[in-house]
Formats: sequence, structure tokens, C-alpha cells
Amino acid sequence: MSQLTLKELHQHKLPMGILSAALLPDGQRMVAACMDGVYLTSLDRSLEPQRLYAHDSYVSSVDWLNDDVIVSTGYDGVACWFDLDAMQEIRRVKLHEFWSWDMALSPDRRLLASVTGQYLAGGYQYEPAPEREPSLRIVDAHSGEALHSLAHVPSVQAVAFSPDSQFVAAGNLMGEVRVFDTAGGSLVSNWTTPAFTSWGIIKSHCYLGGIFSMQFTPDGNGLLLAGMGPMRDPMAGNGKQLWQKWSWRDSQPQLIDQMHDGQAGEGLMETVAINPAGDLFALGGRLRGGDWNAALFDLNSGEQLVKLKTNCRIAQALFTPDDQRVVLVGLQGQPKEKHDGKFPDFGRIDVFEIEREMSTRTSE
Repeated sequence: MSQLTLKELHQHKLPMGILSAALLPDGQRMVAACMDGVYLTSLDRSLEPQRLYAHDSYVSSVDWLNDDVIVSTGYDGVACWFDLDAMQEIRRVKLHEFWSWDMALSPDRRLLASVTGQYLAGGYQYEPAPEREPSLRIVDAHSGEALHSLAHVPSVQAVAFSPDSQFVAAGNLMGEVRVFDTAGGSLVSNWTTPAFTSWGIIKSHCYLGGIFSMQFTPDGNGLLLAGMGPMRDPMAGNGKQLWQKWSWRDSQPQLIDQMHDGQAGEGLMETVAINPAGDLFALGGRLRGGDWNAALFDLNSGEQLVKLKTNCRIAQALFTPDDQRVVLVGLQGQPKEKHDGKFPDFGRIDVFEIEREMSTRTSE
């Protein structure tokens, strides 16, 4: 494996915090899901950030459907389609009564999946109460027509499609993963990894944490999970930075790799992303303690190759289509006092060039 370094190319801001983002097919323009709406910008800052439209609450996810159309979901439980060429909204569809925590489009761009659910105590052990509505909805990505409404245990915070678009996986607060086939909606795999959930015993009694991001490996046989390990103090967020890789097609899914000893600090990992070549993955999130909140790992060996301390919360990591750059988006701090009627910009976009230097061995 080559030695990696990351060279910062651009750093710029948006007016509001970014919760999700997607690169358009041209690899330069980007749409960002922000607290106050969806923005259009570019990686090289050649486009002045433009707010396209808003939801009735925070926008949690956004992605592109084709060259001209994007789709977003938000904490209003609504999916919104928008035409970038005509610069007008196409439709809105109510998917959930509660928030859309996460949304994904299938690689073939035919399906949209969104997950929801509110964690409410269901018994004396504070186990989650049964869902009040289906926690996973799959709709036609072009028309918004409902195709499947699937059960899970709330809250369900992460969703991903397999590379062949035939399966969809969803992960929840308790570290439970369910994989469904997209054609019929049947459950094909189900397991729980307790490493991603915590029982808060200081200041409050509740479960917290969970799986915050997931991605299928390029061969479709593995599933990467990201989140945070157990913590004692829910107000401190001092759980271990954590990723795991699972072989999900086995009759009994198997854990095949996870964060290596000595490589983790403390903090919630909110995003995992695999590069186009399929040999790296990026992990990013919030830092509580340690020396990094973003890192690149070798997908095969799981070894950490390069790490960064960005001094911001990373909500999503993206690789450019040419595999030359990694983009980290999120927010820095909280809105300060208004000046001239507006908050200072606190959404953040960092663009890094991936520099590879082939390792060499010398013999005596």
C-alpha cells in the first residue's frame, strides 16, 4: 500500500452548519444539506454559495438523482425534489411523521430509502418502545411512490444500499443492523453489535450512541459501520472512536475487523465513506479527546494511514470521482450573536488532495 499524505487545497464556509452533502456528477459542484436549507456551491469556491430552497426544519440529507435533479430529506420528515436547471421545486412527499435521520439513493438511482424513529423508553430497563411508524421507507426515487415500509427498532439513524442496488441496510441506536432485499422488502440478515450503544449512568439514564453511518464494501459482501463505543457520561461524549467491518452474507454475520488498538481517541464518528478505487475509507466526526477527528484507512487491512485534527465537527466525508481528493463538510462551533441581522458563517468545507507515495523496501 502506498504512503498517504493529505494536502489542504481549499477551506471555505457556508452561512449555516452542514449536516450532509453530495458532489454532483461533474465532481466540482456540491449541494449541501444545512440547518436552514439546501445550498449549491463548488469545491474551488468559484461559485458563490446559493441557497436553493428550505425544508420546515433542518435538512438532514441531500443527493443527486441525475445531472439536473437533486433530492433532500429533513427533520420535517419530507423528501423534496428540486430541478437545478429550471431552479424550481418539483415535488414534496411526506415520508415520516418524525425526522428523517438519514437518506440514501441506490447506485442505479431508482430507489430512495429514508430512516426515522424516536427513542422513547418502552419499559423499566429503558429499552426502546416499539416504533410508532415504519422506521424504513423505500420509495421510487423519481416519482416518490411508496414501495416498501419496513420495520426496525427506533431510532434508526443510518441507511445504505449495496453496490448492485439489490439490498438496503439500516442501523439503529442499539447497534442492531437489518438488511432487506429491495425487490420484495424481505429481511435477509439481522444482527446486533453492542459495541455501538451505551447505557448512560451519569447525569441521565438512557441508551445513547448507535450506528451513525454505514457503507457496503465494493464487492457487496461487507458492511462498514461507524459510530462511538460505550461511554459513562452522556453529556461528555467520551466514548471510543469506532468503526467495524462485518461479513453480512454469512448465515451468522461475522465481525471481520474493527478499529485497531492504539488508533482510537474519543468522539462520535458520524461518517464513513469508501473511495472510488475501493482501497480506502474515510472516517470522520466529533472529537472529544485524542489527536484526530478525520482519518483514512486501508480498506483491506484496516490500518490507519493518515489522520487529521480539523477543529470542527465533520458530518460527512466525500471522495471526488477522480479519486484525487477527499472533502470534509460539517460545522465549526455554534452560531454566535447576529451582526447586521445575520449569524456569522459556521458551515465548513475542507478539500484535501490525496498524495500517494509508493512505499519501497531496501535490501542489504
